[in-house]
Amino acid sequence: MNNYVIYTDSACDVKPELLSEWGVKYSCLTFHFNDAPTEYSNDDMDINTFYDKMRAGGIAKTSAVNSETFASEFEKILAEGKDILYIGFSSGLSTTYNSGHVAAEQLKEKYPERKILTVDTLAGSAGEGLLVCLAAKKQKEGASIEETAEYIESIKLNICHWVTVDDLVYLKRGGRISPTVAFVGNTLGIKPLIKVDNEGHLDNVAKVRGRKNAFNTLINKYSETAIDPKNGPVVISHSDCLDEAEALAKALKDKHGVDVEFISDIGPVIGAHTGPGTLVIFFLGKER
Repeated sequence: MNNYVIYTDSACDVKPELLSEWGVKYSCLTFHFNDAPTEYSNDDMDINTFYDKMRAGGIAKTSAVNSETFASEFEKILAEGKDILYIGFSSGLSTTYNSGHVAAEQLKEKYPERKILTVDTLAGSAGEGLLVCLAAKKQKEGASIEETAEYIESIKLNICHWVTVDDLVYLKRGGRISPTVAFVGNTLGIKPLIKVDNEGHLDNVAKVRGRKNAFNTLINKYSETAIDPKNGPVVISHSDCLDEAEALAKALKDKHGVDVEFISDIGPVIGAHTGPGTLVIFFLGKER
């Protein structure tokens, strides 16, 4: 019986209305600016407002979903007689997945007749979102909860994340590069290329000069490593640079005939660390 709910978290960077269309529920990571006490979720602040605050010098700090929040939401679903497949944010980038896993293990004792499965995607942003999308498709096709979980586990290390950022100051703030590297890089127009590795961590793998070269490198990475360049799947996310995201989608369409599954905003949880002007391509590749 196909009576289970796919559950995720807001780090997947998929719009709430799209998650709702897929029948997916989620919990939100939170953020606050500087030392202000007010905590926000992705749904509490317009994304353009968020990035405008960052451009004005605001420093956003993020918090994971805790196990109590997951347990409260999971239990509502279990009480309805439904099983749960939680597909979560990389454990290499956040404690959120571990919180979801802990909640699941605790509730298994209270609801022994229910199935609660968890998958650490070792992915983030719309890379995690792409896995949620593919899981929802499997569910719609009639796959059992076990079949869907096994499928996602089998492909998660093929989900490629290729990232370019526009301003190195945000990586400097997060301690990922030194102030000297940030200053020199911005002065020379250096754009780092970042990927997510098999442990779910961010990995600075290359540097190119200029935004156009960075843009073209994203296309080249897709061309070189996508398993099925003509058919995808491929998704794009961006932090307040929709024109470039749409141009990237068009370039992929022109070169390979592929249509992107969706274009998403990079939410505050990811954007707090990469800043406005970040552009990312996610796809099913031969390897990460």
